[in-house]
Amino acid sequence: MKLMRSKKILAAAAIMMLAFSAPVAGMAADTIKFGVAGAHSGDLASYGLPTVNAAKLVIDQVNAKGGINGKKIELLIEDDVCKPEVATNTATKLVSQGAEVVLGHICSGATKSALPIYTNANILVMSPSATNPDLTYSGEYPNFFRTIAPDDMQAKVDVDYALDKLGHTKIAVIHDKGDYGKGFAEFAKSFVEKSGKAEVVLFEGVTPGAVDYSAIVQKIKKSGAQAVIFGGYHPEAAKIVGMIKKKRLKVDFLSDDGVKDDTFIKVAGADAEGVYASGPKDTTGNPLSKAAFAEHKKVFNADAGAFFENAYTATLAMVNAIEKAGSTDLAALKKALQTEKVDTPLGNIYFDDKGDAVGIGFSVYQVQNGAFVEMK
Repeated sequence: MKLMRSKKILAAAAIMMLAFSAPVAGMAADTIKFGVAGAHSGDLASYGLPTVNAAKLVIDQVNAKGGINGKKIELLIEDDVCKPEVATNTATKLVSQGAEVVLGHICSGATKSALPIYTNANILVMSPSATNPDLTYSGEYPNFFRTIAPDDMQAKVDVDYALDKLGHTKIAVIHDKGDYGKGFAEFAKSFVEKSGKAEVVLFEGVTPGAVDYSAIVQKIKKSGAQAVIFGGYHPEAAKIVGMIKKKRLKVDFLSDDGVKDDTFIKVAGADAEGVYASGPKDTTGNPLSKAAFAEHKKVFNADAGAFFENAYTATLAMVNAIEKAGSTDLAALKKALQTEKVDTPLGNIYFDDKGDAVGIGFSVYQVQNGAFVEMK
């Protein structure tokens, strides 16, 4: 409770400072300042750096054509390491630098921590990957949009797969205690219990960054679980899966889009084989998606990485909204986002009144021969 009160005091202080330092939103300056926030270093950089690259590709194309309404777009890139305590400072810095819209943040906890700063400054924020449902469902952040479906949707996809496709009746649900992982796990637990087809035999949190997860694996074994549903990110998932294989425990492991990343496969190695993880539906057959991936390969000489399409889509949507609105005024941008469809790598999309993208969903993938394969 004291920690929460301290955080609120710090956030309030930051907001008060911004009230005096932040410029009025609009396009009076020579450039449109476009913030990009996320994990650009640390264990989760593989989630954040693809978003930076996506923004660079789209904005370079826009600027090459003369910008928006005669104004070039200027990128302001800030690292939050996917940590809530850092994200508040990141948001404060972006607002003080004059960011008029922000692409990010990446992790749900960091996004939730940063949003009060942006909300107070009336700045549009759009995340390619923050899936915590309350970010849009609560109504607390009317300036927040996202190009990924919320956790309740992907938890339902995972649970349905475990019960209907794999036929399991005893499920262990574990999580990393964070806003993202625990939120996902709580939805998974609820869906299992409501199904009437299976029971949750274990529900427990683990400590992120721990060296040894043998204790939780032992609990999974004692519970008699046939499958594990994990809410969290790939560093912990890789260690838990490794311990499960080491203990020769025969269970299916299903997780979220925090695990559906090639870095998980690289870290877990052979232990990753057979692991299931939900993630955005495969839209690589979309011509715009093909073009975006090809451009990334050409410019950066590397594969794009996690949430690239979602970030590319978010950037296109925000750029289109700014052009249609003729302003970076929040109300005008919201109206454009909710009424103007835009062609993107994820399809022809628009946003509902909560801020969620219409027509975007999840699929289940499995690691097969060292790569994630979408399950039909």
